[in-house]
Amino acid sequence: MTLASDEPRIAGFEAGHLSVAGGHLIYWEVSGHPDGKPALFLHGGPGSPARSGGYRRLFDPARYRLVSIDQRGCGRSSPLVVEALERLHENTTPALIGDLEAVREHLGISRWLVAGTSWGTTLALAYAQAHPEIVTALVLGAVTTTSRAEVDWITEEIGRVFPDAWHRFAAASGRREGERIVEAYARRLAGDDPEDRAQATAAWCAWENIHVSLSPGFKPLDFPDPVSAAVFATLVTHYWVNDAFLSGEARILDRMDRIQDIPGVLIHGRRDISSPSMTPWRLHRLWPASWLHIVETEGHGGPEMSAEMRRALDAFASGR
Repeated sequence: MTLASDEPRIAGFEAGHLSVAGGHLIYWEVSGHPDGKPALFLHGGPGSPARSGGYRRLFDPARYRLVSIDQRGCGRSSPLVVEALERLHENTTPALIGDLEAVREHLGISRWLVAGTSWGTTLALAYAQAHPEIVTALVLGAVTTTSRAEVDWITEEIGRVFPDAWHRFAAASGRREGERIVEAYARRLAGDDPEDRAQATAAWCAWENIHVSLSPGFKPLDFPDPVSAAVFATLVTHYWVNDAFLSGEARILDRMDRIQDIPGVLIHGRRDISSPSMTPWRLHRLWPASWLHIVETEGHGGPEMSAEMRRALDAFASGR
C-alpha cells in the first residue's frame, strides 16, 4: 500500500532487537509519545519491512505510542530468510504472532490498537483472533485474508485481466505438470541454485508490478538491493503456497466470532484488482463492530486510503 509522502517524517525515539523463539532476532522500533495510546503497525509483503518509516504518517505522534517490527526473515531482523533457507519452515503465521507477543511483553504493553496494510491486514486479523483480549481496535487498509481463493485469483485467474503479462509470468514459472504457479515459484525460490532463484525473483517481482499497477500514481516496486527483492519473493511465495498457514480451523473467515466485539475499520480501493473488495465486504458482514469504507478511485493503496486510515486512527485516539 502506498502512503502519502507530503508530510514530514516522524523520527523514531527507541529501537532494538529482541531474541525470540528459534534464536531469531526481531527488529522493533517505537515512535510518537511515550505515554500515548499503544498501537502496533504491521507491514505488508510478507517480506516488505517498514524500513522507510512512512507508516508513521498515519498516526498522530502526540497521541500514539507507535510500535512496528520487521517481521522475521526480512529487513533489519535476522537471519534473513535467503541467508538461512534451511530454516524457512520456521517462518509461519503462528510464529509471527508469537514474535508480536514477545515484543509486546518486552515493551511492557498490556493492550494495543493494531493497524496494517495488505498482508499486514491478514496478520492483524490472525493476531486479533489469537489474542482478542489484547487488541483494542483494528484499522486495516487494502484488506486481505490470504486465503487459497485469493492466492489463486492473484496468480492464476487474474490472467483474464492481464493476459499478456500473465502468459509471461506463467511461462517463466517453470511449473511441472499438476503444479500451481505459486507452487513452482515457491519451490524454485527455496532451492539450492542461486541463478535459478535470481531468475524466479525477477519474474515474480515483474508480475507483482503488473497486478498492482491500477493504483493512482503507481510506481514499480523499489528494492534497495537484489537481496531485498529475493527476501520479498521468497517470503511471499512461502506464505501464499501455504495459505498463510491459516487454512482449516485457522481460516480467518471462520473465526470472526472471536473478534466480533472489537471495533474495526476496513478501508479498501474499488480498483484493487489484486485484492477485490469482496474480501473486506465478507469480513464486514461477519463483523458487527466493523465499518467498511470503499475508496472508489483507488486500487491497492493511495493517498485517499491513507487519509481514511489517519481519520480512523485519530478517532480511536480520541476514544471514539
